[in-house]
Amino acid sequence: MKIHLLFAFFLLITSIGCNKSGNVIPGDRDSTAFFAKGADVSWLTEMEAQSQPFINLQNQPQECMSLLKDMGMNAIRLRVWVNPADGYNGLQDVLAKAARAKNLGMQILIDFHYSDTWADPGHQQKPASWVPLNFNQLLDSVYAHTRAVLLKLQQQGCTPAWVQVGNETNDGLLWEDGRASTHMANYAQLFKKGYDAVKSVDENMKVIVHLSNGFDNNLYRWNLDGLKDHGATWDVVGISLYPTTSNWQSLNQQCMANMNDMVSRYGSEVMVTETGMSWTDSASCKQFLTDLIQKTKQVSQGKGLGVFYWEPEAHNNWKGYTLGAFNNLGKPTLALTAFN
Repeated sequence: MKIHLLFAFFLLITSIGCNKSGNVIPGDRDSTAFFAKGADVSWLTEMEAQSQPFINLQNQPQECMSLLKDMGMNAIRLRVWVNPADGYNGLQDVLAKAARAKNLGMQILIDFHYSDTWADPGHQQKPASWVPLNFNQLLDSVYAHTRAVLLKLQQQGCTPAWVQVGNETNDGLLWEDGRASTHMANYAQLFKKGYDAVKSVDENMKVIVHLSNGFDNNLYRWNLDGLKDHGATWDVVGISLYPTTSNWQSLNQQCMANMNDMVSRYGSEVMVTETGMSWTDSASCKQFLTDLIQKTKQVSQGKGLGVFYWEPEAHNNWKGYTLGAFNNLGKPTLALTAFN
């Protein structure tokens, strides 16, 4: 009996997997072992600097990340900008937020924008210091920047579980050199450099290719076929999905169909790395999130890895953003109870 118990324990340990810092890598051997319920809180330090309040459901002041953990979240997503003007989302800011997440026992997703500011489907502006570079130098810069940030995180014991090489790269990144619609091969080369940099730090970190409009299967096939045809590889397809109260049911269905297609077409795992809905209807948002989480868990072959809400802590019309999930007092709305 003891031999059987020891063997069972050995199987359990080897099925979990650890990174080089000894941290558990969710789903390293079994993607159903850990389901990420997370939030991108990259605005947090800036909000704290402006004394934005956060209170829990008992109306008591509470640090935001620990509050989100109490709401059922187990992971934090952080964006990285190369040389931001005010320092927020730069290396030191990211390291500070990552340490806070790690100290709470939360897993970390790092989101490289490869810009000094926002990168998204309509903006993929090179960092100012990279503008004079030729393409080969640009490739080297992607590798060096990615590796340097991840090594710093690893050195402080915050090795991420997942890393995005680019943010919502519907039409590539680092325009114009890496614009997918005109330079697909360049886009693939840039992505490969990011992928290689991640794996050089820790091969257990899962690399994400991240696109918006998770309901648009044609977009995903076009972009990922292009990457694949030019030799790029990835571990996870990351998805953004921002429905309204009137269309979330249909978009969730289309998103699930798209996720299943990513599994069957590429063998990829999938993750909703960004989502949100207007804070004005928290009941509908809770229904939407509950359904989206359930659908992601039901993705074929158990390859749905998790769901991240984008900046739920945004309140008081912070920077004009209205898709957060805290009310004007800084208290979580009903929507976030979907994660618990």
